[in-house]
Amino acid sequence: MQYDRENKTITTKRLLLRLFQKMDAATVTKLCNSYNMYKNTLYLPYPYSIDDALSWIEQHLDNFNANKIYEFAITDKETRKLYGAIALSNNQKFNNGEIAYWIGEDFWGNGYATEAAQAIIQFAFDEKQYHKVFARYFHSNLASGRVLQKLGMRKEGILMDHVKKENQYKNLVYYGIINLKDS
Repeated sequence: MQYDRENKTITTKRLLLRLFQKMDAATVTKLCNSYNMYKNTLYLPYPYSIDDALSWIEQHLDNFNANKIYEFAITDKETRKLYGAIALSNNQKFNNGEIAYWIGEDFWGNGYATEAAQAIIQFAFDEKQYHKVFARYFHSNLASGRVLQKLGMRKEGILMDHVKKENQYKNLVYYGIINLKDS
């Protein structure tokens, strides 16, 4: 993982993580306007409109500069094709943050979420000096659970019937990883 502070980008073996731009809105809309994406995410609306994409992207730079949340487009390093998004929150009081991500359905199963999340965890620990990174997913989204396991995160627990989606209560599974440099 290589972080470029000036350009606010992270480079991995196959990926370039960069800030979203307004020109990404049409692609974001196409990728997010999927019922399968919607049912596996907590906050993604469905159907997903261009206005949803624009209002979401509009906040990214300010949030990044204010050290609130770092939201990156997951793109191919060579072609710049947009695959998805990954975010890292910043809870400065507790020196931790949550990662969240989505990958467009056409790109599932290629390891992009895992590769991007590995880079974000390294960014959190090395650049931002976090003590802990955590993530949560719907109990029914087993693929997301496998991503977190591949990252070396440990299951910390399940919050039963913690959120309501489509008039059904859902369990949230929590995973976390501690920065061993802090120990």
